[in-house]
Amino acid sequence: MTRSTTRTAARAAAAVASLGALALAGCSSSPGSRDAGRAPAVPLVVYSAQGYDKAMTAAFQKATGIPVRLDDNSTGPLLTQIEASRNNPDWGLLWVDGSTAFAGLDQQGLLLRGFEPPVPFNRLGAENVPADHSYVPTGVTLAGAMVYDKAAVPHPPASWSALTSPRWRGAIGTNDPTQSGPTYPFIAGMMNHLGGVAAGERYFSALKANGLVIHPTNGPTLAALGSGQIRIALVQSSAAVGAAMSDKNLAVRYLNPVTMLPSCIGIDARAPAAEQAEAKRFVEFVLSPAGQKVMQAGDPAGDSLYYPVVSGVRPLPALPPLAGVRVQFIDPYTWGARETAINSWFVSHIIR
Repeated sequence: MTRSTTRTAARAAAAVASLGALALAGCSSSPGSRDAGRAPAVPLVVYSAQGYDKAMTAAFQKATGIPVRLDDNSTGPLLTQIEASRNNPDWGLLWVDGSTAFAGLDQQGLLLRGFEPPVPFNRLGAENVPADHSYVPTGVTLAGAMVYDKAAVPHPPASWSALTSPRWRGAIGTNDPTQSGPTYPFIAGMMNHLGGVAAGERYFSALKANGLVIHPTNGPTLAALGSGQIRIALVQSSAAVGAAMSDKNLAVRYLNPVTMLPSCIGIDARAPAAEQAEAKRFVEFVLSPAGQKVMQAGDPAGDSLYYPVVSGVRPLPALPPLAGVRVQFIDPYTWGARETAINSWFVSHIIR
């Protein structure tokens, strides 16, 4: 999305007019209680692919008085919008799954650096904070969870290599990485696990030869599982657990390893100063006790099924302990820089 020159000037003027009020507001230990009556004229534009984003933006606006404009979409289209409007951006913050996407934006100079929210991160949170503080983790799910119908698959595969067996020909489905935010980290994680890009390409080529089915995102892939088009779906853990909660015929297994998938927020480096200040308050609100309650209640059978990154917050009961899952961490800057090339290869060689 590209703004007109008139809209750009109007937004900039509103930002200048409201900056003084924001500066007077200062900092507070309670992000939801500061100057609710002083809503700045410039709206905070939130690009998000999170299932609880409508609930969160509504709660933030109610708590702070800051007007919010939410653009809710899949990760791929949101990143395309950012790229298309990079010379005339129309976003204040981005909130999606996968730190590789944020590392790629940071490497292009598109993210505000140096912001450290005053929150007590736990180990998961601290592990996912970048050195330059260009994005902020808000939760963790897992990329590449395996969900299957227990009746159709009484003996599920026990390893990643087993998925290439003729026994599973035409039975496996996953998502398009250009549409689904969790899918590129899954692909990158497999390449990391197997020893590099070339080994990963051979693996996914073998899956394609075995009849791999690709749908755009978690929802259609899980629908294909429900209809019987496929028998095994490789999706984000929150989607897998949520599906198993809704359909008791489904079960979830984590092959060795799965890849850590943090949800993150990054702030537009070119946004007006007033909107950047609002975005910082939004991050603080999300990670506050009030914000964490919204995250865990806003999409209880979907994205709310995350592992918290803030000390003192427990995951929802449906989630298995992470101690029983082999999880790998991939370097987001190494794999973020490769995302465009790998996604292009995947589309050309696996989807088509």
